[in-house]
Amino acid sequence: MQTGPREVVTPYRPIPLTVPEGMAANEFFNSAENLNDLAHNNGLLQSPEGLLLYRKALGHSNTFDTSIIYNTSQQILDPLGRPVRRSQLPAAVKNVWNRMNQVIVEYMLERYPDPDRHLLLAGEASLDATWPLTSPGVPSIRMLHNHFIAFDKPQLRDAPLADPNNPNLTDGGQHSLFQAHMRDVYRAFFAGLDLRILRPCAEGSCRITLTGYPQGLPSWEVPEGAAALKEVRFWQEYDIILKGFIDFYRTFFSQVSTRNAPLPRDIDFPELVEERLLFNNDFLKTAKMVRDRCIHDAKYANAIRWQPAFKQLIYRNDEGKLIVTISQNSIGNAITELLGVVVKRSPDADAYGRAEPALLEQLFEVRRRLVEADLGSGIATPYWPSS
Repeated sequence: MQTGPREVVTPYRPIPLTVPEGMAANEFFNSAENLNDLAHNNGLLQSPEGLLLYRKALGHSNTFDTSIIYNTSQQILDPLGRPVRRSQLPAAVKNVWNRMNQVIVEYMLERYPDPDRHLLLAGEASLDATWPLTSPGVPSIRMLHNHFIAFDKPQLRDAPLADPNNPNLTDGGQHSLFQAHMRDVYRAFFAGLDLRILRPCAEGSCRITLTGYPQGLPSWEVPEGAAALKEVRFWQEYDIILKGFIDFYRTFFSQVSTRNAPLPRDIDFPELVEERLLFNNDFLKTAKMVRDRCIHDAKYANAIRWQPAFKQLIYRNDEGKLIVTISQNSIGNAITELLGVVVKRSPDADAYGRAEPALLEQLFEVRRRLVEADLGSGIATPYWPSS
């Protein structure tokens, strides 16, 4: 078996939505009108906090694929003003969000217990891109949402190898500025975080053998497995990793933007930043390198995301262990590509129709468990009842 990223074809039923003349597609997808359609035609469950479980109309996988979105489209009409990462959630919303995540991951592990047969992942990507809405790579729905996906491994094994130079395969071993120029600084910074449940993985031990991904990224094993996801401390540490990443990212690009800039405001770990970043020559040397290039290369400067952009996920490795990882997301690639899976969506209503009954059966069971845990109420659509 040859190791390498795979490209899988996932059929979908074309969406009967008309984008108004003069609007870019991603501008329309960020509108309240589109999110209203998402809830009414694909919605499965809504919590009083505004968390919406829905079927993926343009899915990554027809084995199992669903998302939860923090649907603030009716309350915050400015797409750039909506919460786009878990660190921006109100405490009460985050409590429900974490419990919903735990229930769905537990279901996936129960339904797909064999790591040789299925690749499982759950995670989110940063949506706070600072590019104009019409720029390539800007997310199609600018609100916090999570992905829960299962891929059939035999299908992945039979899939053709993806082009390793595909820019969407951005990860720490290929294109990441952090990994290429300040790998030791990056790891030393994460090593200073207060983690008691999560344990750092030995280099290379967390890769999926089939794809060889993720590559070069800091990763942490969850020794207690699914049981840890029922502990508040696990989600606190999941947040610590995200907050640490954001501190690193903001500090680095503030130095790129302005030589010898002060600490960014409202960072979470100011002492760690000062000790391990702002007094580190490799860190500041890399910032100078990027700053100098930005001054002379307009296209390069325009491509930078000056605000934090990331992918963070929980996935199951080949040994059946749960792993947490986080990656700089500099291009806007799909979260599946962090694990070396490139999804090519194909409009094919018949093929999707053959997969849909088994997919919906699972989504209804997930909904039932969430309702039972008092995490929301079922939604009726033209295609299914509310329970």
